[in-house]
Amino acid sequence: RESGRDASATPAIALIAAARSQIGITQLYDPQYVRLAFPGGDVARARGVCSDVVIRAYRDAFSLDLQALLHADMGRAFAAYPHRWGLSQPDSNIDHRRVGNLQMFLKRKGAERPAGDVASLAAGDLLTMLLPGNLPHIGIVSDQLTAGGIPLFIHNIGAGAQEEDVLTRFARTGRYRWLPG
Repeated sequence: RESGRDASATPAIALIAAARSQIGITQLYDPQYVRLAFPGGDVARARGVCSDVVIRAYRDAFSLDLQALLHADMGRAFAAYPHRWGLSQPDSNIDHRRVGNLQMFLKRKGAERPAGDVASLAAGDLLTMLLPGNLPHIGIVSDQLTAGGIPLFIHNIGAGAQEEDVLTRFARTGRYRWLPG
């Protein structure tokens, strides 16, 4: 691994550090629907899905509660969000944990960026991907690089939070940059 990608971007580094701190803690992939406290709800840190890595990183790095922020935005503009789950109103237990909802929230926040190629990615960017079986996925671009100069990706694809070289393995469906400051 090499480092040094966009090291001057303090908010990006804080986001990455918060995501990286989940490695070894979040060890299971668990998509189960769980009733959560609101605001500030979370499943047990030992488990979760790809979106939980992102949610926890924003909460830990910036005290931003995506559960509350997304729920409020869905309350204002429910029709703008995907409706593939058959809901007639927002559900604070699950909405923030769904990749499609995070994509719409980030787009509505003006965080969407051109997809570009792997070389154009910046540390702290959020990427969404489509995994085999049409499964949506999200994670955070790392400040660590492979020997070939490709950024690593911090995510939970099935074995808990990991930092891996996967950015060229799956079709990217979105790129977002949403950093305070």
